[in-house]
Amino acid sequence: MIVHPNFDPVAISIGPLSIHWYGLMYLCGFVAGIWLGRYRASQANSGWDPEEISDLVFYAAVGVILGGRLGYVLFYNMEFYIANPLDIFAMWDGGMSFHGGVLGVFVAALLYSRKTQRSILNVGDFLVPLVPLGLFFGRVGNFINQELWGHVTDVPWAVYFHTAPDGPRHPSQLYEALFEGLVLFALIWWFSSKNRKAGQISGLFFLGYGVCRFFIEFFRQPDAHLGAIAFDWMSMGQLLSIPMVLFGLFLLLRKTDTKSNHQVPS
Repeated sequence: MIVHPNFDPVAISIGPLSIHWYGLMYLCGFVAGIWLGRYRASQANSGWDPEEISDLVFYAAVGVILGGRLGYVLFYNMEFYIANPLDIFAMWDGGMSFHGGVLGVFVAALLYSRKTQRSILNVGDFLVPLVPLGLFFGRVGNFINQELWGHVTDVPWAVYFHTAPDGPRHPSQLYEALFEGLVLFALIWWFSSKNRKAGQISGLFFLGYGVCRFFIEFFRQPDAHLGAIAFDWMSMGQLLSIPMVLFGLFLLLRKTDTKSNHQVPS
């Protein structure tokens, strides 16, 4: 068993200013996205200008934050936030929905595509390889915050969370950081290093994330106020992942001759 270090959720405190670890993890994700995007855009035949990337990531960041928070409010805890509306803005306490963030990023990518007169698939195919590292940092933030832990277990790597009852648990945040973050990043970065049909890179991301999230949810403790919401075992995260898997398969398998207009070395 491993005992959680019980980090202070505030990383830096200067007078009345407090910077939380959760916010720092999001910042790391956005910085990594800008760096990776600039690298990809600087490659020959990328079809992108490195100077565009800051704007693209800014659009995506706004989509992640607004969509992620609203998704959490709507999908996971609407009753609480109706009773406590000001808590919607307390994002430093956690409470972000990845699936809501996906919808927010989709809207942001659509706006960016119209602004730059690109296709939404072209924007999506360039953007999704930058996302998994952000997921990695976000899940590390969940671990630091001692939230979204897994089921009680006796595996040797079980973690005792000070916020969790009933003993050591699966560190499901770290499972997600590994598979939805690092493994998915490596897979999509490799896949996107070759020219693909428009939408296929986005399709692999949706499929890969949906599959990883669906299976890791078996180790993750469902939200206490929700529990299983279908078939006595399916969690909200699993239910929301099914459309992602189906949409990913559609984008991967659909017939089209249109190529994503970037081809870069790995």
